[in-house]
Amino acid sequence: MSIALSRSRLLRSPFLVFYSLLRHRHLIVQMSMQEVRARYSGSVLGIVWSFFNPLLQLTVYTFVFGYIFQARWGMATGDGGFASKLEFAVILFTGLILHSFFAECINRAPGLMQENANLVKRVVFPLEVLPWVAVGSALFHLAVGFCVLAIGIVVVFGTVHWTAILVVLPILSLLLIAVGATWFLASIGVFFRDIGQAMGPVTMILLFVSPILFPVDRLPETFRFLLLLNPLTIPVEQARAVLLWGELPNWLLLGQHFAVGLVIAWIGYYWFARTHKAFADVI
Repeated sequence: MSIALSRSRLLRSPFLVFYSLLRHRHLIVQMSMQEVRARYSGSVLGIVWSFFNPLLQLTVYTFVFGYIFQARWGMATGDGGFASKLEFAVILFTGLILHSFFAECINRAPGLMQENANLVKRVVFPLEVLPWVAVGSALFHLAVGFCVLAIGIVVVFGTVHWTAILVVLPILSLLLIAVGATWFLASIGVFFRDIGQAMGPVTMILLFVSPILFPVDRLPETFRFLLLLNPLTIPVEQARAVLLWGELPNWLLLGQHFAVGLVIAWIGYYWFARTHKAFADVI
């Protein structure tokens, strides 16, 4: 009874999301790397594709938006002109890799338990690590994307600002929302299979209503507050600030986003913990 009581009290704490991560960290890292290797197994270049894919994405978006659509970012450069095609591509790519990370997490989430049906039916396996594994796999590809981005920043801007080390803060903030959404969607997806079909349109909408393809100041001030409802807005804007402009992040906005992310992660875990016992019967 005391164990059940302590478990119930623990569930009430938002910091339980970190407890599950720390307790099973070795298992999560091992399974995440196994997923990454399995994705590229059988290919000639293997894991090297994880580097070529974002590089190809950067090249395609540079050509399409910079040369075909003649897109420009709305921020003036130091000489009074507008950002060049290559600068636009780097600005765009910064947002795209964060969107790709979040999209990979929530697209996989509804079918995550079905993918691991053999583990779901094991009595002793900690199912709460599976969303962490999915997020960990996506985090690996995000890290590779940032390596490509760093090369692009050096080529285009000539240097990497020291503030770039602070990019981990908006990433951590977005990661909390991603794992919370993954826990929740992984549970819902067991009982409502159709939820998986909705994730593609949702991630596409998130792309076009985020300040990824356009700067925030392109919107009228009366509508800008709506962007703050998008979980990608603050991480994308703050990542650009520290990486590209050499500015310190907006601590207030980032702190608020982190607090919201922590609450979402806790709600997702709480829901998952309350429903996971029924997974084996449904699957």
